[in-house]
Amino acid sequence: MVGVLMKTDKLGGWRRTHYSAEISPELDGKEVLVFGWVQDIRDLGGIRFLILQDKNGTVQITLSRDDANRRVLKKTDSLQRQYSIGVKGTVKKMEKAPGGAEIVPSEIRILGVAKQPLPLDMTGRTPADIDVRLDARVLDLRRDENQAVFRIQHVALEATRSFLSKRGFMEVYTPRIIVSATEGGAALFPVAYFKREAFLAQSPQLYKEQLILDFEKVFEIGPFFRAEESHTRRHLSEFISIDIEEAFATAEDVMKVLEELLHRVCRDVEKRCGKELEILNHTVDVPKTPFKRFTYDEAIEELKEEGIHVPWGEDIPTPAFRTLGKLHPYYYFLTDWPTKSKAFYIKPRDDEPNTCEGFDLMWHWIELASGGTRIHSKQLLTKRLKGQGLSPESFKSHLQAFNYGMPPHAGWAVGLARLVMALTGKRNIREVVLFPRDRFRLSP
Repeated sequence: MVGVLMKTDKLGGWRRTHYSAEISPELDGKEVLVFGWVQDIRDLGGIRFLILQDKNGTVQITLSRDDANRRVLKKTDSLQRQYSIGVKGTVKKMEKAPGGAEIVPSEIRILGVAKQPLPLDMTGRTPADIDVRLDARVLDLRRDENQAVFRIQHVALEATRSFLSKRGFMEVYTPRIIVSATEGGAALFPVAYFKREAFLAQSPQLYKEQLILDFEKVFEIGPFFRAEESHTRRHLSEFISIDIEEAFATAEDVMKVLEELLHRVCRDVEKRCGKELEILNHTVDVPKTPFKRFTYDEAIEELKEEGIHVPWGEDIPTPAFRTLGKLHPYYYFLTDWPTKSKAFYIKPRDDEPNTCEGFDLMWHWIELASGGTRIHSKQLLTKRLKGQGLSPESFKSHLQAFNYGMPPHAGWAVGLARLVMALTGKRNIREVVLFPRDRFRLSP
């Protein structure tokens, strides 16, 4: 075992000239300086290969025992996987090398060492169970597959912010420490707030509704918390939500925004993430708009024809959703849900109060987003709160905003991790979150 007390070199005046992805045959004969981590070492007797990984990929460092500088060759004797190093050398055109070029080093500096053996094989040649990988997450994230997942997430978020900003939405940030439940229910994390009890926010719902009085069109991307008892491949206790709210709008208006956003995100990922999608062996189909729309009644009728009976008014269970996903393997909306199955702020239809103007965006069988037209009448909202066993007094500050000319409005929320699952083909939500939190995991 190699300890971590080994003497290291100083960074000094060294600064990167190129990233790995920039080392190409066109640089043949040029001196470069690269930084990164030792991903792999291959010693073939007369020649030694180091694979250096940085944030953009990998580059091959090649040393011939006959031609290499003795001092440099000796230094590589002490290298191990995951050591952080700097390499100064000359680019050499080489067809067999990744990218068609390699670096012949003239000097190597060891900048950080790693205790051996490592808990994970970052090359992926030795697979590990997901819990083992999550226990050493910072190493796990160095694997090419994980790097690809989070680069795709980055592009998706860039596209989201750009799209919504150009559509006139302003980004906002709402509190995470709140005095009462956002949507009711018991899925709350209590926190000690000085001498009072407070809770971690489940969503920005009430605040974003209030903010449309000031800014009309708002969006927020941020973490929220639910004491989620379900331990499945698609549930987390801490998650990133993409929310919008729009004044003078209905469910149909914001559904159009959502489907156009998904089209933009998928288009950008397909266009900009070819390398990452290849690593993941996954393709992204850019969906055509408008998305298909099915009512709740149509969905339960389809399920009935498949031998699955869902009583009207009940939520659709996961096995039934799996069946719907097989019937509709694409993005689609489920609309016109029973009023009692949706949150208190979703507006009942004027012509049929037992049905509401709520919708879910589905990808195959997984719910990606939920939204709808909101109630903008204080009287009706108070009635709905009481109908769901909630105290209007607990929502006093929210109800107060309805005294100031609350307009008709609508909005939705997208679960970022579930969206990234769709974009990457991953089947476990923990694969697409940097440091996932659920019932059983609180570290790292």
